[in-house]
Amino acid sequence: MVRSDARENRARIVAAAREAFAEDGGVSMNRVAQRAGVGAGTLYRNFPTREALVLAVYQEEMTRITGTVPDLLARMPPLEALRRWTTDLVEAMRRKHGLGDALSAGAHQAITEQSYGPVIAALTQLLDAGKEDGTIREDADPGDFLQLTGALWRAASTPEDRAPRMLALVLDGLRTHR
Repeated sequence: MVRSDARENRARIVAAAREAFAEDGGVSMNRVAQRAGVGAGTLYRNFPTREALVLAVYQEEMTRITGTVPDLLARMPPLEALRRWTTDLVEAMRRKHGLGDALSAGAHQAITEQSYGPVIAALTQLLDAGKEDGTIREDADPGDFLQLTGALWRAASTPEDRAPRMLALVLDGLRTHR
């Protein structure tokens, strides 16, 4: 069983790393430890490599994003919830790819494998809600949607962020046209 202070240290490290990576993807591990208010030993005990820390930050981000679906669906119509959720996912993907140099090919693969199931489950909830209220086509598939929107993170990093316009086209294709 992990002690509560060890859990708190780990959470502080991940939070500090998330903020530090957002500011500068090349921030040092020592700087992350300082921001978290822990010693280097505590940092390396929890995350023996930079890659392990980056993976933890990304995994926490994916858990947060996939967990927002019920709240979004409670507050807005399914298509709007899907648009907001996808925009959040695109931002997370941009951040992950911004840290690409810090991750090996194996780490990228691990991220994909760990996040695919929860992302597909979240998309299924969103699409099913739209199918249920009649606003999303019955043949809408979460895997297809994810593949189509995979290009959005690249479009979002262009000088004229094309991602919102592209997402609008994808969402329009999902609509039932009565």
